[in-house]
Amino acid sequence: MSESIRVFLVDDQQMVRAGFRMLVESQDDMVVVGEAGDGGEALSQLAVTTADVVLMDVRMPRLDGVETTRRLLAGPTPPRVIVLTTFDLDEYAFAAIRAGASAFLLKDAAPPDLLGAIRAVQAGDAVVAPSTTRRLLDHFAALPDPAVPASSDDRLALLTEREVEVLTLIARGLTNTEIATDLVVAETTVKTHVGRILAKTGSRDRVQLVVLGYESGLVTP
Repeated sequence: MSESIRVFLVDDQQMVRAGFRMLVESQDDMVVVGEAGDGGEALSQLAVTTADVVLMDVRMPRLDGVETTRRLLAGPTPPRVIVLTTFDLDEYAFAAIRAGASAFLLKDAAPPDLLGAIRAVQAGDAVVAPSTTRRLLDHFAALPDPAVPASSDDRLALLTEREVEVLTLIARGLTNTEIATDLVVAETTVKTHVGRILAKTGSRDRVQLVVLGYESGLVTP
């Protein structure tokens, strides 16, 4: 169990949780360490239960997935959160990503996609699938241009010129390999830049960098 990915389930439908539990526990490298039927119960249990990844339903009574994610990730050593939603382009899901969630998936995602998402976020890679990034970019493309220019955003102040270039390409949805080709550098160099950008901006993962790129005005629709 110490070598397994510890997964916690949060959903107000017991049958949904049962389905996720069966899927997760069918894997040799995963184990379900707990489950909750609403956000309040989840916070209480996760205060005394160590989890690596939380599958978080976004729409729940009493305390929804957005606020639960925000409170959970405010802790000192929080787990990574995958937000699950029934509705494509769910505004709640995007709000949860802004609150710190690593990714979101539709509840009707294929089992390999969900399992791949769990492994991906545990490894620190928030770009679970092209469709996930695509929905995120489509969402920001529908927003008005930000009023604050990128040059005045404090979150970008510590970045070098090259790091700003890399962040711009990340926000446009490029992979490390594509960024390396575009900038004519080694992929290992890109990975180094990404790590520094994450540290300097206080971002948890690549999805957060995409959000930063659009919110700061560095990239516009």
